[in-house]
Amino acid sequence: MRKIMLAGRSGAGKTTLTQALRGERLTYHKTQYVDFTGALIDTPGEYVETKRLGYALALYSYEADVVGLLLSATEPFSLYPPCCTCMVNREVIGIVTKIDEPDSRPQLAAEWLRLAGCKKIFFVSSYTGEGIPEIFDYLKEDGDVLPWEKQKKQLKTTKKSN
Repeated sequence: MRKIMLAGRSGAGKTTLTQALRGERLTYHKTQYVDFTGALIDTPGEYVETKRLGYALALYSYEADVVGLLLSATEPFSLYPPCCTCMVNREVIGIVTKIDEPDSRPQLAAEWLRLAGCKKIFFVSSYTGEGIPEIFDYLKEDGDVLPWEKQKKQLKTTKKSN
């Protein structure tokens, strides 16, 4: 699995998405430090919100294969300046979160991410699980077996033996 670094403002859903991708129970947890666990790097929102900390994201990106810029579908504006993805020499994808919220505007958030420079955009809800398999498929490398693929193989083997 390719390693992904998640970046976005406080409340964008980085930690909740991290918990969903890990299959953990979703609980509120304020990220206070850069969390390197497995194939996920969760960063504090203050790194995007504070200019002098923003440069640290470019440095941390060297630890990742892919950088995910998160933007909530409920945001009234974007903190990402146009073409900011050139700050890192890694692939940068956009992830629109909170698409299940009643006042969400996922297409507007996606447009802001495209303006920032993201070519590939994912739409996710960490609570319903929508969009999570697509992120896994995107990060999958040759030889990786995703949990649902393993279950399908086991079902096929069971059916053949019956």
